[in-house]
Amino acid sequence: MSFLNDRGVALRHEGLLFHMENICLAALPLAGFRVLILEDEYLIAMDVEQLCRDHGAEDAVLIQDLDGVEGAIANQSFDVAVIDAMLDGRSTLDFARTLQNRGVPFVFATGYNDASERFADFPGVPVVGKPYGGRELIAAITEVLGRRAAQATLEPNT
Repeated sequence: MSFLNDRGVALRHEGLLFHMENICLAALPLAGFRVLILEDEYLIAMDVEQLCRDHGAEDAVLIQDLDGVEGAIANQSFDVAVIDAMLDGRSTLDFARTLQNRGVPFVFATGYNDASERFADFPGVPVVGKPYGGRELIAAITEVLGRRAAQATLEPNT
């Protein structure tokens, strides 16, 4: 269970009961989604990964530096990303633009509080400020996933 996670679920796997509080697995907001997490602070990264898994993510891949990110997205596809604005002192904004151009929804989860200036090129992208709670982050992720689903249903069949 994540430290950021405000709620959990009860799950039985291979005869073992994992007790995590009254949520139906079918109702998990990230059920079936693959999440890319860019975070250089190890404990936060591990917590966000667990939080995503606790909320049903099919996969959650951690990348802690920009050197590994291109290889990760070249070999896998992701439904959504959680991006820290800086990884080891390097800006992730160019990578965010790459995701934006590919149509991959994302949220920024960052300690930078100059959001209006720093993220001006990303209107409509949620910025979740550190420290954040699990509910706040999951709400932002599901918001962008919902927006993508709504856009897909509005596009004509080709």
